[in-house]
Amino acid sequence: MKIVVDTNILFSGMLNSTSKIGQILLGSKGVFEFYSCNFLFIELMKHKNKLLSLTKLSEVDLVELQNKLSQNITFINELLIPKEIYKSSELLLEGIDTKDTPYVALATHIKALLWTGDMKLISGLKRKTYNNVISTFELILLSSGIPKE
Repeated sequence: MKIVVDTNILFSGMLNSTSKIGQILLGSKGVFEFYSCNFLFIELMKHKNKLLSLTKLSEVDLVELQNKLSQNITFINELLIPKEIYKSSELLLEGIDTKDTPYVALATHIKALLWTGDMKLISGLKRKTYNNVISTFELILLSSGIPKE
């Protein structure tokens, strides 16, 4: 199953790598195929000081943690997403949060679910009948029913 990971998921995993989110990111190889766009790195860089403060890690340790948590994520340049899909995703997100456009566009383009912890985004998309979105709770329920190899 293809899953697009947005920034707040990786951010949450970095805050507590032993949490359910961290466990899913690190231990779901062969169960889920994780994807994200390069925009995720830009957003993490914007919040680097906040992450350093909250985690109490050194910059080197923070980068190592980010690399560890993202090792099972395939990153796709959002410039490879067709312009029509990107534009329709942007229109869909009007009134919700257009900065999430790269993630919705990528999920649409590769026919994946968007995994986010942003409940405003989830409810806004579902209200607009975009159902290719999944919360952490739903992903945990889904993964518990999948046999491990």
